[in-house]
Amino acid sequence: MVPSQVDLLGKLKIKKAADEKPEALELLACYQVYTCIAAKDQLLDQLEEHGMKKLYDEIEMPLVFVLADMEKEGVRAEKAELESYGAQLTGRIAELETSIYEKAGETFNINSPKQLGVILFEKLQMPNGKKTKTGYSTAADVLERLAPDYPIVSEILEYRQLTKLKSTYADGLALCIAPDGRIHSTFNQTITATGRISSTEPNLQNIPVRMELGRLIRKVFVPEDGYVFLDADYSQIELRVLAHMSGDEKLIQAYREAEDIHRLTASQVFHVPLDEVTPLQRRNAKAVNFGIVYGISSFGLSQDLSITRKEAAAYIEKYFETYPKIKGFLDGLVKDGKEHGYVTTMFGRRRPVPELKSSNFMQRSFGERVAMNSPIQGTAADIIKIAMNHVYERMKKEGLQSRLVLQVHDELLIETKKEEIETVSRILEEEMKGAVHLAVELDVDMHQGDSWYEAK
Repeated sequence: MVPSQVDLLGKLKIKKAADEKPEALELLACYQVYTCIAAKDQLLDQLEEHGMKKLYDEIEMPLVFVLADMEKEGVRAEKAELESYGAQLTGRIAELETSIYEKAGETFNINSPKQLGVILFEKLQMPNGKKTKTGYSTAADVLERLAPDYPIVSEILEYRQLTKLKSTYADGLALCIAPDGRIHSTFNQTITATGRISSTEPNLQNIPVRMELGRLIRKVFVPEDGYVFLDADYSQIELRVLAHMSGDEKLIQAYREAEDIHRLTASQVFHVPLDEVTPLQRRNAKAVNFGIVYGISSFGLSQDLSITRKEAAAYIEKYFETYPKIKGFLDGLVKDGKEHGYVTTMFGRRRPVPELKSSNFMQRSFGERVAMNSPIQGTAADIIKIAMNHVYERMKKEGLQSRLVLQVHDELLIETKKEEIETVSRILEEEMKGAVHLAVELDVDMHQGDSWYEAK
């Protein structure tokens, strides 16, 4: 019987155990190596049996070394900039508190759902209050429906976002800066169900991008002296993967002609000339384009666009009329998932979907969305991993001092020696675009700057 990490180290983290229980840590390392050796043949047989040996050999194993170097390098963080950012948040949070109290006519604990529910639904008599055993629901979806008509609710939503930013990033990141002035995140290969890489301790992939105060946290991350950041990310990779995997000629042609895909979809779905598409129609088409990738329902789309379910259902129906092969492709994924119990990416990565056989409607619907999305999102995740491996190998082969420091879903961040900017730009362009050959060309957006904020 092999003892677990808890058996040997208790609740100690690895770094602390190195100081407090070095012998137990050595024993743990030996057991982990022994377990890998003992399980090797059986696991390799299973990979072969499930058609994932090539995925393991050519994508996942080389990536181990890339991620290890990224963790070792870390990314430089300016403590003074972090403090300045925290002060900005504190100031705006104080302004919001004052305004919320004025609109409510009294002071109360904004963080207390119970007190907030009483203020909104009893004192201010807002509609659609749902009372639970513990009071009124003040969940985000409830407040988002009220926000357009009630300024106090908009401010409460902003207050929640900013207090989370302050605790998670302004305060939290300061504790993660190592003595070398860099933050060394942990990158996980085997946590997510779709194959995406995740980041923990701290999570650097979850930095908000929709609000300016959220994006400003990127100013904290700066390159070493003599370096700049080069940021490269795939443009609409999941939609391009959908075009390739579905084989829909119209969507493929649109990408080949380098059209604005959302404007073109709006033109075709709403039957208006391309040059007469309104910004609202384009926004609605964009929501449908991306929603389809995630198996969105008419209910989900109606919530996103603040329209009726009937209108949302009509949008989705028109979309499938416009791109007929996509409907057949997605239905085929669900059918295959039910038949085999799993779906796969282009590169053979499996995602089990037991929910498809559930007798519970909600679980079954979730399973259908997973079956539609996982092959697309998982393929996009496989492609970025291939690109990371190739970029890393090219930079090593060419003897560059530049290094890959961060990966956020479809985005790579390179700390680039100033003299190597041209070379690294070429490598990123060639290796990201050439990671895989699809029916539509992969497109890469690239920017440089003296902080992650400037480079994004």
